[in-house]
Amino acid sequence: MSFTAQLDALRQEALKDLAAAADLALLDRAKGAWVGPHGKFTALMKQLGSLPKEEKPAAGKAINTAKVELEAALAARREALELKSALPKEPTDFTAPGRRRTVGKLHPLTQVTEDIVRCFRKIGFVVADGPELEDEYHCFDALNTPADHPARDAQDTFYIGGAAPQPLLRTHTSSVQIRVMKSQPPPIRIIVPGRVYRRDNADATHNPTFQQVEGLYVDRGVTAGDLKGTVEFVFRELMGPDTKIRFRPHYFSYTEPSFEIDFSNPLVKKLGKDWLEIAGCGMVHPQVFENVGYDPEVWTGWAFGFGIERIAMLRYGITDIRLFYENDARFLRQF
Repeated sequence: MSFTAQLDALRQEALKDLAAAADLALLDRAKGAWVGPHGKFTALMKQLGSLPKEEKPAAGKAINTAKVELEAALAARREALELKSALPKEPTDFTAPGRRRTVGKLHPLTQVTEDIVRCFRKIGFVVADGPELEDEYHCFDALNTPADHPARDAQDTFYIGGAAPQPLLRTHTSSVQIRVMKSQPPPIRIIVPGRVYRRDNADATHNPTFQQVEGLYVDRGVTAGDLKGTVEFVFRELMGPDTKIRFRPHYFSYTEPSFEIDFSNPLVKKLGKDWLEIAGCGMVHPQVFENVGYDPEVWTGWAFGFGIERIAMLRYGITDIRLFYENDARFLRQF
């Protein structure tokens, strides 16, 4: 029998074998038997080199044609079997009632964060982000925090270990302010929401991990009056139009002068209080500007920060911060 006749016989037999495969396993077995490394069709192809020179062109063309035909048949049969295997094994009752999928919701902290971002975007602020694993320079040194400051103790900060500069988990998002100021010239108008870490024992009002948002505004002629106006706008947007704000003198190493922010609204009155502390702020310290290469004689600015959990707890009447992190669906479904 000639080479072409052998090839045609094998092609027809292979096509029948592939078409008869009842499942994917049998199809793979048939593929190996015909076109695998040790298959019958592969063995015939190896005989091409032993043919007379004048027969090789026609034989090579016939082999290629047969190979394309077998590959197409194999792909078509595989597609048909995959579709068959995907169908239900039992008849479907289309009259049966449907099963509803449970629709999830944003976490309450995410909802509050998005509300905060929305408030700041109304007045031209953009969102900045940075690494949670920081170094002492960005987290403390550049922010004018002295080496003997209590916040730098291992009892307050999570140090990871390693060679200097020693890595740590950021204690505030102020480190992002430094990174932004070192990467671009003024004016700057940013907010920095994100996760921060401190060595606090978990209780109703403290957690080692919590969410914080900070704001920074740097330009020519920026004053504490701009700070107060921005704070009043943001907290009235978040906590209601009846919200009142007051500043109290305080000390932060990276601002001068520095203030604590108290607020009052009908919710605070229901708690039996006149004022509640909610944030810290101040005018950016001239030394901080010098550390990032800004001229403090030309540029002024302010910064403030507050905990997002604090806002959420006041807004929703939540009395234990740990509820945000326990992932109890009964609690989360309320929001």
